[in-house]
Amino acid sequence: ELTGILAGHGTGLLISVDEMHRRRSGDLRELGAVVQHAFREERELAFVGAGLPAAVSDLLSDDVVTFLRRADRHVLGPVSLDDVAEAIRVPVEESGRSIADEQCRTAAAATGGLMGSMLQNPVVLSVVAGVLVLFAASLFGGWEFRLPGFLTRAAGRSHGGYLGSVFMGLTLGVVAAPCIGPFVLGLLTWVASTGNPWTGFIVFFTLSLGLGLPLSVLALFSGQLQRLPRAGGWMLWVRKAMGWVLVGMAAHFLGPLLPGLPGTALLAAVALAAGVHLGFLDRSQAGFRAFPWIKTVAGVACMSLAAFWAASFAMLGPGVAWAPWSETVLAEAAARKKPVIMDFYADWCTPCRALEEKTFHDPAVIRRARDSFVMVKVDVTRGGNPAHEDLLRRFGVKGVPTVVFLDARGRERTDLRLVDHLPPDRFLNHMTLLEKPAEKGSGQDER
Repeated sequence: ELTGILAGHGTGLLISVDEMHRRRSGDLRELGAVVQHAFREERELAFVGAGLPAAVSDLLSDDVVTFLRRADRHVLGPVSLDDVAEAIRVPVEESGRSIADEQCRTAAAATGGLMGSMLQNPVVLSVVAGVLVLFAASLFGGWEFRLPGFLTRAAGRSHGGYLGSVFMGLTLGVVAAPCIGPFVLGLLTWVASTGNPWTGFIVFFTLSLGLGLPLSVLALFSGQLQRLPRAGGWMLWVRKAMGWVLVGMAAHFLGPLLPGLPGTALLAAVALAAGVHLGFLDRSQAGFRAFPWIKTVAGVACMSLAAFWAASFAMLGPGVAWAPWSETVLAEAAARKKPVIMDFYADWCTPCRALEEKTFHDPAVIRRARDSFVMVKVDVTRGGNPAHEDLLRRFGVKGVPTVVFLDARGRERTDLRLVDHLPPDRFLNHMTLLEKPAEKGSGQDER
């Protein structure tokens, strides 16, 4: 009825759906039935949907919401922080209020775009790892994190009364800074890399609980103070354990630069070294009998983790057999009438590695790729290759990962293009759709 009324005014109806997701596929099926019915009756109606790449890919592989595959698909590139800041500023100012430039930039950075794009840069990853190792060296005793003497003396004085207790609580961090400062700074580096304010809040709220809870327990059970372990070598051992945590975080950040065996070997080596050092080589002693057992358990746990990582990689097995890109490979695929799947990949790209290590090592995906497809890998890790640059322009690739699907006639199925990690079962759905003839109106592009 609405389209009929609008037609009388010389216009039509636009239906838009934002934040599309497979979990709402039931509602989309009902909407799809209405949209397709209106199209068949040639009513003036248009449909626009938007969603994150992974969510849209899920919907495109749905066997019921097929009308989406006949739509034109547009993959948006990354949005600059300046554009994000402008998008925040405009509605605030249009409502008659104002927002400072610094607040705008802070809000834009909180979307994760700045750190997310920076952490695709090998130089940034190396610097972050270096900072973490530097702080770890302090916890190992390589250098001392010291605050100015007047701050330490002021915080260390005893003050009576309730206000004095509050003051000592507020300055506890100053007293503890030489012990926990490097670890806290390491946590700050890691939280900054996530670009998520809520992660930072939860991590440091938990840290504050960990610092304050023992003091609360001691206040409640002050009569049991004599039963607590005395200060001694065990505290130095705990500092060294936190140092190994920071070294492990540094190895994690270097993972994108060392894909496959080197990255796994680095993590396993860190865990093994930590286990041997903390469990067996460290000579720290304590005045309670359980301490040697704690050291041994921690050492065995770290060594078991190293063995697990090594075994996991050894059991991974071979993945999809890739052919390097060339025009000859595409011509041979067209002559054999085989679909082509092209993976634009970089070693420093985390979603690329997830695709390679999980999806492209799945047995079902490997069998399907070997029997029915030509698999082509375009490695753009280093850049500067003129042939690759031309290929990126030719297929309109804005970033990695990008997986391009070419049908048996060499036409790209733009409705199937991926720009994010996709689990094996959903990737198999894409492979099935690629083998089927494209539905009328589905995205195709002759390259």
